[in-house]
Amino acid sequence: MFSDCVCFQSGRCDLHKGLRIEISEQPHTMRQVTNIIIALQKFKQVRSTEFTDHELFNIIIENIVEGKCNISIGCRKASSYRVIQCTVCDGLKKSLVQSQGTPNLLAVTLRGGNSNRSVGINLSTYTTPGCKATNGQPICLKIAQSNLYLACTKESGTSSQPHLILEDVKDEETLKTIEENDGMERFLFFRKVTGGSINTFESVKYPHWFISTSKNESMPVDMCVEEDTSRQKVFTLQDQKVI
Repeated sequence: MFSDCVCFQSGRCDLHKGLRIEISEQPHTMRQVTNIIIALQKFKQVRSTEFTDHELFNIIIENIVEGKCNISIGCRKASSYRVIQCTVCDGLKKSLVQSQGTPNLLAVTLRGGNSNRSVGINLSTYTTPGCKATNGQPICLKIAQSNLYLACTKESGTSSQPHLILEDVKDEETLKTIEENDGMERFLFFRKVTGGSINTFESVKYPHWFISTSKNESMPVDMCVEEDTSRQKVFTLQDQKVI
């Protein structure tokens, strides 16, 4: 009979110095061991490929880092999430900044010493074991060091199209468990990553509506349908770190 915990050689990846193997005396769960084995198998399958820092980072965090919250979106079984802190740029290299006096983000080209205006984003990734991730990975997006979450919503009692707003969540514990039709789906987006670093974010509550930016300068970040070619729907994550 296997023990619930094992000790093993754990790898820590420095994106600038390569992979370093260290001996860990701490016990690890079988889940953690399995995740690392899966990650190593992926490295073996693509060992001849050169990766950018962002591509390596995505491989590691998608397969190794374990989380701590539950979600159920039409699935019988739920698992946990992890949190990545980053900044976000759209396909035209515009950064996301917080609009003063309105519950919105703006997409702005930052030059010179203005890079500190870019807001930090906490990206909380939920996993749903036993479910086919055909739409992407469910996530929440939050302004770092605040209680403001990105939400896709419609005005009450109207037939208007969905919009993206910043919503103040007084009790963040309510986001630790999210179930289908519990009223919290407005905070969830399906994240898809292509090419190792290109991200799209589709609303869970309103399928086929994506977080997007205008091609014009200093306009609100909002939602658009997939077929809308007038808006930018792809984003890159910068300065990523697990928190």
